[in-house]
Amino acid sequence: QVQLVESGGGLVQAGGSLRLSCAASGRTFRNYAMGWFRQAPGKEREFVAVINWGGSSILYADSVKGRFTISRDNAKNMVYLQMNSLKPEDTAVYYCAKSALFLVTGDVYDSWGQGTQVTVSS
Repeated sequence: QVQLVESGGGLVQAGGSLRLSCAASGRTFRNYAMGWFRQAPGKEREFVAVINWGGSSILYADSVKGRFTISRDNAKNMVYLQMNSLKPEDTAVYYCAKSALFLVTGDVYDSWGQGTQVTVSS
Protein backbone atom coordinates (compact mmCIF):
# COMPACT_ATOMS: atom_id res chain seq x y z
CA GLN A 1 0.00 0.00 0.00
CA VAL A 2 1.27 3.46 -0.88
CA GLN A 3 1.81 5.81 2.03
CA LEU A 4 2.08 9.56 1.48
CA VAL A 5 3.88 12.22 3.51
CA GLU A 6 3.63 15.92 2.68
CA SER A 7 6.13 18.60 3.59
CA GLY A 8 7.05 22.15 2.68
CA GLY A 9 4.19 24.10 4.15
CA GLY A 10 4.67 27.23 6.19
CA LEU A 11 3.89 30.91 6.63
CA VAL A 12 4.49 33.21 3.69
CA GLN A 13 3.47 36.73 2.74
CA ALA A 14 1.06 37.38 -0.08
CA GLY A 15 2.87 37.28 -3.39
CA GLY A 16 5.40 34.79 -2.09
CA SER A 17 6.12 31.21 -3.08
CA LEU A 18 6.23 27.78 -1.49
CA ARG A 19 7.04 24.36 -2.83
CA LEU A 20 5.17 21.43 -1.36
CA SER A 21 6.55 17.93 -1.60
CA CYS A 22 4.84 14.59 -1.22
CA ALA A 23 6.94 11.51 -0.62
CA ALA A 24 5.36 8.18 -1.50
CA SER A 25 6.34 4.73 -0.36
CA GLY A 26 5.81 1.61 -2.43
CA ARG A 27 6.95 0.38 -5.78
CA THR A 28 3.60 1.01 -7.47
CA PHE A 29 3.73 4.80 -7.14
CA ARG A 30 4.30 5.27 -10.84
CA ASN A 31 1.02 3.47 -11.63
CA TYR A 32 -1.17 6.16 -10.09
CA ALA A 33 -2.42 9.63 -10.78
CA MET A 34 -1.44 12.01 -7.99
CA GLY A 35 -3.51 14.91 -6.83
CA TRP A 36 -3.27 17.86 -4.50
CA PHE A 37 -6.28 19.01 -2.52
CA ARG A 38 -6.73 21.65 0.14
CA GLN A 39 -9.10 22.39 2.96
CA ALA A 40 -9.49 25.75 4.63
CA PRO A 41 -11.08 26.13 8.07
CA GLY A 42 -14.84 25.86 7.87
CA LYS A 43 -14.76 24.94 4.20
CA GLU A 44 -15.04 21.74 2.24
CA ARG A 45 -12.02 20.04 0.76
CA GLU A 46 -11.34 21.27 -2.76
CA PHE A 47 -9.35 20.01 -5.70
CA VAL A 48 -6.16 21.87 -6.56
CA ALA A 49 -4.26 19.89 -9.22
CA VAL A 50 -3.77 16.39 -10.59
CA ILE A 51 -1.05 14.78 -12.70
CA ASN A 52 -1.34 11.46 -14.48
CA TRP A 53 1.08 8.57 -13.99
CA GLY A 54 3.56 9.71 -16.63
CA GLY A 55 3.20 13.46 -16.18
CA SER A 56 1.76 14.01 -19.66
CA SER A 57 -1.66 15.13 -18.47
CA ILE A 58 -2.33 17.79 -15.84
CA LEU A 59 -5.40 19.58 -14.61
CA TYR A 60 -5.68 22.60 -12.33
CA ALA A 61 -8.48 24.26 -10.45
CA ASP A 62 -9.34 27.61 -12.02
CA SER A 63 -8.40 29.34 -8.78
CA VAL A 64 -4.75 28.27 -9.05
CA LYS A 65 -4.24 28.07 -12.80
CA GLY A 66 -1.22 30.07 -13.89
CA ARG A 67 0.13 30.29 -10.33
CA PHE A 68 0.62 26.66 -9.25
CA THR A 69 2.55 23.91 -11.00
CA ILE A 70 2.27 20.21 -10.24
CA SER A 71 5.06 17.83 -11.17
CA ARG A 72 6.30 14.37 -10.30
CA ASP A 73 9.51 12.36 -10.26
CA ASN A 74 8.69 8.68 -10.49
CA ALA A 75 12.31 7.68 -9.97
CA LYS A 76 12.20 9.34 -6.55
CA ASN A 77 8.56 8.56 -5.73
CA MET A 78 7.88 12.26 -5.31
CA VAL A 79 5.18 14.68 -6.37
CA TYR A 80 5.50 18.44 -6.02
CA LEU A 81 3.33 21.52 -5.98
CA GLN A 82 5.10 24.77 -6.77
CA MET A 83 2.95 27.63 -5.57
CA ASN A 84 3.72 31.15 -6.76
CA SER A 85 1.94 34.49 -6.33
CA LEU A 86 0.27 33.17 -3.21
CA LYS A 87 -2.86 34.86 -1.93
CA PRO A 88 -4.44 34.87 1.53
CA GLU A 89 -7.26 32.76 0.13
CA ASP A 90 -4.74 29.99 -0.58
CA THR A 91 -4.44 29.46 3.17
CA ALA A 92 -5.39 25.85 3.91
CA VAL A 93 -4.12 22.44 4.81
CA TYR A 94 -2.79 20.85 1.64
CA TYR A 95 -3.03 17.12 1.03
CA CYS A 96 -1.57 14.87 -1.60
CA ALA A 97 -3.48 11.77 -2.63
CA LYS A 98 -3.29 8.92 -5.12
CA SER A 99 -5.88 7.56 -7.47
CA ALA A 100 -6.13 4.89 -10.12
CA LEU A 101 -8.19 7.37 -12.11
CA PHE A 102 -7.14 10.74 -13.54
CA LEU A 103 -10.02 12.70 -12.04
CA VAL A 104 -10.62 15.80 -9.95
CA THR A 105 -13.17 14.18 -7.65
CA GLY A 106 -11.72 13.50 -4.23
CA ASP A 107 -13.84 10.40 -3.71
CA VAL A 108 -11.75 8.38 -6.18
CA TYR A 109 -8.56 8.97 -4.25
CA ASP A 110 -7.85 6.08 -1.90
CA SER A 111 -4.70 7.11 -0.05
CA TRP A 112 -4.09 10.49 1.56
CA GLY A 113 -1.23 12.11 3.38
CA GLN A 114 -1.56 13.80 6.75
CA GLY A 115 -1.49 17.28 5.24
CA THR A 116 0.77 20.31 5.51
CA GLN A 117 -0.38 23.75 6.60
CA VAL A 118 0.04 26.70 4.26
CA THR A 119 -0.68 30.14 5.67
CA VAL A 120 -0.53 33.25 3.50
CA SER A 121 -0.55 36.58 5.31
CA SER A 122 -1.83 39.76 3.72
